[in-house]
Amino acid sequence: MTSPLSEELTEEIAKQQIESFVARFQPNYRYLACHCALPLVLTPELVNYIRVQFLLNEEVPWIAEADLLLSELCRPVGYELYAMTPAVRSNLLAQFETPEFQHKFGTNRLKSVAQLLMDYVTYLIGTNPPSRQREFQAQQWAAMVYLDQHRTKAEKQIATALQGLVNRGKNGQAELARLQRLIQEFRPQLSQYDSLITFAQSLGIWLKDQIPLDAGESYDVHGVNLSLNQVTQLEGFPPLQTFECEVVTIGLGAETEINARLFHSSAKWMSVDIVLERFTFEVATIELKQTGGLRTETELIINRHQHGAYGFTEDLGNGVELEMVAIREGSFMMGSPETEEGHRDSESPQHQVTVKSFFMGKYPVTQAQWQAVAALPQVNRELEPNPSYFKGEDRPVDGVCWYDAVEFCARLSEYTKRLYRLPSEAEWEYACRAGTTTPFHFGETITTDLANYDGNYTYGSGPKGKYVQETTPVGSFGVGNDFGLYDMHGNVWEWCADHWHSNYKGAPTDGSAWPNNNDNDNNRRLLRGGSWDNYPEVCRSASRYNYLSGIRHTYFIGFRVVCGWA
Repeated sequence: MTSPLSEELTEEIAKQQIESFVARFQPNYRYLACHCALPLVLTPELVNYIRVQFLLNEEVPWIAEADLLLSELCRPVGYELYAMTPAVRSNLLAQFETPEFQHKFGTNRLKSVAQLLMDYVTYLIGTNPPSRQREFQAQQWAAMVYLDQHRTKAEKQIATALQGLVNRGKNGQAELARLQRLIQEFRPQLSQYDSLITFAQSLGIWLKDQIPLDAGESYDVHGVNLSLNQVTQLEGFPPLQTFECEVVTIGLGAETEINARLFHSSAKWMSVDIVLERFTFEVATIELKQTGGLRTETELIINRHQHGAYGFTEDLGNGVELEMVAIREGSFMMGSPETEEGHRDSESPQHQVTVKSFFMGKYPVTQAQWQAVAALPQVNRELEPNPSYFKGEDRPVDGVCWYDAVEFCARLSEYTKRLYRLPSEAEWEYACRAGTTTPFHFGETITTDLANYDGNYTYGSGPKGKYVQETTPVGSFGVGNDFGLYDMHGNVWEWCADHWHSNYKGAPTDGSAWPNNNDNDNNRRLLRGGSWDNYPEVCRSASRYNYLSGIRHTYFIGFRVVCGWA
């Protein structure tokens, strides 16, 4: 749990974000934000439905829907799915109790929104497959706790879900974390909050093979008995290390820290708790503006804004750290359209890919990180301690072959007891795009003010720039993409796990690496991102290249790591 001071700070940050959002647009935008705070997850369709039902007479323009979803108040949690942080959501919902809102909308407006959400979710439950019922159930609870006639039923259903986890053992940990977050979200409205959260905490302790102090106590929630005494599979329960599962759970709860748990199917990979912490960073987007006069010219405008993401840090010893960023699951269109400048046949056909959640290095692996890991015990092959041509601890390592990068991951995995590997090509492009569909995550073009490439050449309506003819320290441009990743365009090419294929015919659609086949040269592996020595078109999100996997001392190739399942 966070301390009172950190809770106050979180609430103050949420308040500032809301006021900043309203100040950027117009006061009536506050009305839309408040009405859309009730659902746990927002879609463009739901936001439109709420605006049309409640705010057509309040001069809230339709464009406010997009402005809200793309603002700091919301974060993407899936394909066309958005969620507010608990602190923002709580602050907005509290505004319905203020004299200003009650004078304008009456005292029952929040209940009216809850009833609309109930009706909307009921419709979705009836028109979607059973596999989505749990997702809709959480949305339904969010509405029910604000409706007097449904609150008791919601508390009873939550209690039943908690008790149902008792006999599932470790298999229920991810679901317990979800239920705990929901209970915290609904706290102001739950009459049985204390019983629910106390039992959930005891259950969490028991699931870690520890006996909570109150293990013998039971709680009654509207006739549902919550008790650990009903456990039937405690004796002989296998130790956690022997489970064979592949899970990554990234939960965004009410705290500023998030617990994620990684497993690997091999017994040697131990269960390790990861505390995720939120970090803020600057994102830059490029706007091309036509200027008038005797001769039409294009003005390049760099817009900057603050964004947030979650990650964790590995301590590699001697003050060297490896920062990892949480990348949520989602779907995207991989490849480039034929109309995109610089498009090559190898980037076709475009195809939709669905990627599972994973963690990715915030930066390419640096020379300091390389040296720290190269000093660890060998797994399969020797590593040069300092292979880079361009020297500098905070510069990306270069001059490493694909097999060296794989050995780095193997040593890092042994050291941390977490599974590290190279990203698949699909994971790399998904992470690079960060929800964008433009040639670069910056937008339609690129500039050497934001990335390291050969600035003697231009892309689209972009300008010429610098050509430094060497690598630059990671993160030195000071801007990331919307996921919080830096240097995805230029600086050094980055190895991927996949073998090279000349196009995407038959490519996997599940985000996995594409292995070798009989028509493919086994010695060539995928490279992504472009380098300091490349034209800007080669640094596009969709651009792909290949290189012999065993050749070292290439001073334009590096890599970054992924942490996740095999």
